[in-house]
Amino acid sequence: MKTRILMVCLGNICRSPLAEGILKSKLNTAEFHVDSAGTSAIHEGELPDKRSIDVAHVNKIDITDQRSRPFLKSDLEEFDYIYVMDQSNYDNVCQLIEKESHRQKVIMIMDEVYADASADVPDPYYDSINGFKNVYEMLDEACEKIASKLTK
Repeated sequence: MKTRILMVCLGNICRSPLAEGILKSKLNTAEFHVDSAGTSAIHEGELPDKRSIDVAHVNKIDITDQRSRPFLKSDLEEFDYIYVMDQSNYDNVCQLIEKESHRQKVIMIMDEVYADASADVPDPYYDSINGFKNVYEMLDEACEKIASKLTK
């Protein structure tokens, strides 16, 4: 049985697709399933933002097979770990929780780097390519910690 990890942001076109691609590049896909979703369905079915695709490509990661999808209540049951990008995503996911065991699955992704700091990964949507590069670096550091923890 594969360990299932879900990355969540608002629209599932900037941060969570990057996080999905980065973590996939660090894990054995025979043992782990990594996916991403958004707390909003506004971009459902769309490719990741071109700037996310470009930043991933520069780092030798292809995320063009991904399509935006909304976070579903059933994701709380289906995934072992649910990493959210910011406090708003955390609150939106937690509003759907009915079992305490589900709450323990929902983690602020930067808490993997800065324990219990509740640091947000900023949404780069309205930023320049530099914002996407910064987000990539943040997520790469967090995903390195996650991969290390999961493969111990």
